Amino acid sequence: MARSKEFEESAVLEKAMKLFWEQGYEKTSMNDLVEHMGIHRRSLYDTFTDKHTLFLKAIDRFGERFNARMSAGVKQSETAEQALKFVFQYMIHGDEDVPPGCMVVNSAVELGIRDEEVDAKATEAFAKAEQLVREIVFWGQQNGEFTREYEAEELAEYLHNALVGIRVMKRTSLPQEKLERIADVSIRFVKK
Repeated sequence: MARSKEFEESAVLEKAMKLFWEQGYEKTSMNDLVEHMGIHRRSLYDTFTDKHTLFLKAIDRFGERFNARMSAGVKQSETAEQALKFVFQYMIHGDEDVPPGCMVVNSAVELGIRDEEVDAKATEAFAKAEQLVREIVFWGQQNGEFTREYEAEELAEYLHNALVGIRVMKRTSLPQEKLERIADVSIRFVKK
């Protein structure tokens, strides 16, 4: 008779995601994961196969969480400028219960060049984020908030690059005020 799982897979995946997010892939050992997730090593292997597979699932979990938060915040915005400000503020401040920065950016920097699966996930996540920014810019151009001097695609690439930079700098001891200035200048750049 097979033993039933004594843990909620979603809850332990959330714990693994936060640990990988905080420490990175290579610094996180299997012992760290077992201890942090609160499950037996055998259960970890039975459920997630191996550390790399668990890491990829953690990236997916991060993406689901991030995309849901971005979508909800943008939908609540009354103007394109408000939506863009929300995106920048979320990148700077994030949620209280998670490590600083962005798991996808961290993973791309750590492993992207030598791990095809991580690179593919990061590339896909960046494309989704840039698409969201492009939609906000297009919205702002249509209602006269944002400049039409550049195509929405070009402005989205520029803004996404600033957002990735902020997510990297968020992992350092740079003052929050500097990140706020970068966000303000980026938003002013696209305004009419």
